[in-house]
Amino acid sequence: MADRWYVIRTFSGHENKVKNLLDGELEDNEELRLKILEILVPTEKVFEVKDGKKKSKTKNFFPGYILLHAELDNQVKEFVINTQSVMGFLGTVGNPNPLQPDEVKRIVGRINQDENTERMETIFRNGDIVKIVDGPFNNFSGTIEELNEEKMKIKVMVSIFGRKTPVELDFVQVELEK
Repeated sequence: MADRWYVIRTFSGHENKVKNLLDGELEDNEELRLKILEILVPTEKVFEVKDGKKKSKTKNFFPGYILLHAELDNQVKEFVINTQSVMGFLGTVGNPNPLQPDEVKRIVGRINQDENTERMETIFRNGDIVKIVDGPFNNFSGTIEELNEEKMKIKVMVSIFGRKTPVELDFVQVELEK
């Protein structure tokens, strides 16, 4: 039987707990360790700007799921299903569906890519009203017209001398008005 990638359903928020439980059991079980090649929690590093500060965090991009690279037989299935916080495999009951190679490449590629890059998770949306907290327009308020997450810039329409004027600002220069 060939080794394939499978998706394990877990309680949302328990992905790392399940991975740690599985890894812990594998340390003591040579037979299973030969069949289970890898257990992955699909996460990516994102950062957000809050209160003018850039904060980095790790976010699961498939909440409630972890990936298992294994030679799946009844022993492996039982081992996984009997682990605390596991709801089962993706697929029909008793017959887990393996992921297609292109799906694996895409998901694992995204995980590996995110080890080297950070993705911006913005709290800003078009139409939000923001207060400028830094720069020449400090204390002005305006409406977000345009977002550029890649460059971490926004275009805000600010009323200057009674005329609406677009101002380009960095994410850290504004905060949402309460």
